[in-house]
Amino acid sequence: MKLIITGDLVISQSYDVSDKIDQDITDLFFHSDCNIVNLEAPVTDSKSKILKTGPHLKSDKQSTLNIMKKLNVHIAALANNHIKDYDEEGVLDTINFCENNGIKTIGAGANIKEASETTVLNTLEGKIAIINIAENEWSSADENAAGANGMHLIKDIKKIQQAKKENDFVLVIIHGGHEYYNLPSPRMQEQYRFYAEQGADLVVGHHTHCVSGYEIYSGTPIYYSLGNFLFTENNLQEDWYIGAILEVDIVNGKLSTALHPIRQTKKSFEISLLKNEEKDATLLRIENYRRVIESEDQLQKEWSAFILSKRNSYLSYWSPKVFIKNKYIAAGLNRMKIKLTNTKGLAYHLNLMRCEAHYDLSRAILDKELKK
Repeated sequence: MKLIITGDLVISQSYDVSDKIDQDITDLFFHSDCNIVNLEAPVTDSKSKILKTGPHLKSDKQSTLNIMKKLNVHIAALANNHIKDYDEEGVLDTINFCENNGIKTIGAGANIKEASETTVLNTLEGKIAIINIAENEWSSADENAAGANGMHLIKDIKKIQQAKKENDFVLVIIHGGHEYYNLPSPRMQEQYRFYAEQGADLVVGHHTHCVSGYEIYSGTPIYYSLGNFLFTENNLQEDWYIGAILEVDIVNGKLSTALHPIRQTKKSFEISLLKNEEKDATLLRIENYRRVIESEDQLQKEWSAFILSKRNSYLSYWSPKVFIKNKYIAAGLNRMKIKLTNTKGLAYHLNLMRCEAHYDLSRAILDKELKK
């Protein structure tokens, strides 16, 4: 049994699949029994954008279908932070689009019960359960609203434990992490390892738009990010254009994995497998990240440096300036380096975040206010 798992797939413009996908990639997909892509942009005609930070993504319907068919995609993983960019209608339209074209969906649904359902593949190598989870950033479903299967440790663990009891293999696909950071945070590592301890036979991540490292923890491969697969938006980050396809083989009750580094070209977004020196260099990078991941001290050192690099940005996010709608006034305050924050205010924000009771109440109240 062979499976292919990729990172982010976003076809936001007309895209000619006949001459932009390397034959080696097509062959890789067609020699696989099950191909899974993270379909990050909703396929919808909805114009109802949700309130959020960051871009609103939307798939080009025909080009997305063309590439899904060309690559023989069997499953679209929808647990990600953009699937609800065009509200519940966009989520449901995407599910219908996939199902109407013979593509199964995981990780999203009309409510959290549907979104969190485990998918099971019945194969000659046994029953393979697949669980798709996304960090809670704008797109999560709830009891009465469509969206993604938002990360919730207790729910996730129960799903993994139940899947392990009822199936031979459990694969967990997670959309999360820090954009353009090639390593997991210490919290991510602890959580993904815990998923492995509870029964996951493979943990695979994406979202960061860059490749990360991996580790084998208690016999479970954990790939922290595969980077982009195909994302038809230009970006200043060079890592945006480098990704990896994960090949998973299950033979005689044993699971093994292999990475196939890929590249997108700028502007035209042709994708191909890396070869020779470029392939070796990318695999060496991933191995170097692995060495950091396996060293607690080194991982913490890199995380501390990343925190420092993001300090000013996050202080700005927590400033009352976010309430200023006039972009010229906001820009003027930025030029004058006026933060509108102080120690008392930051301490107050910290307590609202770290205290579970305050967090629960704050989240419920803010969510209710935003729905008015």
